Amino acid sequence: MSADRLAAELRRLYLLPQADGAPALRGPAGETRAPVLALGRPAGWAALAPLWRGVQLDLQWPAPAIAVSGEGLQLWFSLQQPLPAERAAALLAGLQARYLAEVEPHRVQCLPALTAPTACAPLVPAPLALPEQWSAFVAPDLAPVFADTPWLDIPPSPEGQAELLARLDSIPPAALEAALQALQARQADMPVPPAVPASAPAATADLDPRQFLQRVLNDESAPLALRVDAARALLQHR
Repeated sequence: MSADRLAAELRRLYLLPQADGAPALRGPAGETRAPVLALGRPAGWAALAPLWRGVQLDLQWPAPAIAVSGEGLQLWFSLQQPLPAERAAALLAGLQARYLAEVEPHRVQCLPALTAPTACAPLVPAPLALPEQWSAFVAPDLAPVFADTPWLDIPPSPEGQAELLARLDSIPPAALEAALQALQARQADMPVPPAVPASAPAATADLDPRQFLQRVLNDESAPLALRVDAARALLQHR
C-alpha cells in the first residue's frame, strides 16, 4: 500500500501520461512537469538554500522537493501544467542566473538544459550504480547532512517518501508565467557585456555567428548571463 501511495504522489507532482498509459517524466513531445536543478559535489546545502527559499519568498511558489542523487543535491520543481522542454530549460537557466550566480557553473546542472533540451533527471527514489546507495527525497532540515555523501545507505521507506511528497504542491500556471516574465526582465536589465575588441584574434574574427555563440557558451570564464544569452540564441537558430 505504501508503494502505491508513493506512485500516486509521483504522478500527482511530476509524471505525465504516455500513449501506452504508463506515466513518465517526459510527455510525447518532450514536455515536462518536473524541471530539476542539481548542485554537484561539494553539494553544500548553504549554496542551494537561497534558491529553495527564494522561489518561495520572491516568486510565491510552493517549496520544491529536495533530493539526494548520488552526485549531489537536487531541487525538483512541480508544474501543474507541462512546459515545452526548451521553455523549461530557459526557466532553470533564469533561476540559476538569479540565485546561483556565485556558484561555479560546472557544479550546476539543469535538467532539461538550454544546450541539452532532451535531458531528464532519473526518477527518485531509486537504487544507484554503486552498491548500498540510493537516491531519495529528503526533508529540508536534513539536507545539510548530505553535503559529502549525497545518497542514502539503505533503501528509503516508500511510506516516508510519500509523506514528504504529500506536503508539496505544484506551481500554478499564473505563478509560473509571472516568474518567467520576472526572470526575463531581470536578465534584460543586466549590463550588456563589452563588445569583442577590434584587435581580437583572427581565429575569433573568422568564426560564423553560430561558432562564436558556441565558443561563448563553452567558455567557463565568461559571465553566466552571457553564456545563458548565447545558449538562447543558439536555440533560436536550430
